[in-house]
Amino acid sequence: MSDPTPVAPAHPIGEARCVFFAYQEAGYACMEALLALGASIAALFTHKDSPGEEIWWRSCTDLAKAHAIPVYTPERMGEAEIVMLRALEPAVIYSVYYRNLLPVAVLRCAPLGAYNLHGSMLPRYRGRAPVNWMIVNGETQGGVTLHHMVERADAGDIVAQRAVAIDDDDTALTLYRKIVAHGAAMMREYHPQIIAGCAPRRPQDLSASSYYGRRRPEDGRIDWNWPARRIFNLVRAVTHPYPGAFGFADGRKVLIWQVRIASEVGEQGAPGTIISRNGDGTIEVAAGLGRILIVRAQIENQVECDAADALGSCATMRLD
Repeated sequence: MSDPTPVAPAHPIGEARCVFFAYQEAGYACMEALLALGASIAALFTHKDSPGEEIWWRSCTDLAKAHAIPVYTPERMGEAEIVMLRALEPAVIYSVYYRNLLPVAVLRCAPLGAYNLHGSMLPRYRGRAPVNWMIVNGETQGGVTLHHMVERADAGDIVAQRAVAIDDDDTALTLYRKIVAHGAAMMREYHPQIIAGCAPRRPQDLSASSYYGRRRPEDGRIDWNWPARRIFNLVRAVTHPYPGAFGFADGRKVLIWQVRIASEVGEQGAPGTIISRNGDGTIEVAAGLGRILIVRAQIENQVECDAADALGSCATMRLD
């Protein structure tokens, strides 16, 4: 079923004050889309970048400052922050990849509603890190959902959705970028309906939902007893800019940044055994079912390089 055709707002877009809770590239792209429409953004609530995190996105803070939009970075939305939010008199609240669940008192500050952009086809993949989890689980389709916010995370009525294909050459980053493009397009399309007070509402069937929590770096541990396809999916789900999949060789941690599937059938030696070192710099490793070609790897605290160079000094022929 296609989404309804957007209608003209009941009053000029610039008169409906928005407050944006946003972070990362998705937050930047959606705020940029609203500004291009002439939306009035009264404030940005965002996060400070974490030390040591690989920053690969454009800064919401920089965009806000370029447009003279006040920026706030509270650890949590306590009573003082909510009083300040009420004083801004927002008509609409948007949350785009903001890392904290907004309390009901925040949602009630906006008479035209509060809306969240979530990187999956809800009600599937509610919760944290949906893009990573979809690839880990071998999904072939993902998507993005704009929905009304309620107290329960990712459970409100759906405004609009866009599906995207997940290809074998997708990583979490390339899939995220597909989702960002669709999310920004939906913001441009549906903001006029939202401020007109006629945004679509389609209830979610939460009995069909799935929920996933935050992924941790230790979740990247490879079990070589897995089938080659499962190992392949894990590696591309957590490769750059994420912490990476890993195993151990000669007692040293080995980060595995890129792999290909050599075969999805048959068994050749104990899982984790290095079968061959190839002239193209790859290393072939036995999986529980099939074989994996490691393309790029890195001994911890050393430089990333071709797998053959990274693992050339390993005395054992098995990746534990």
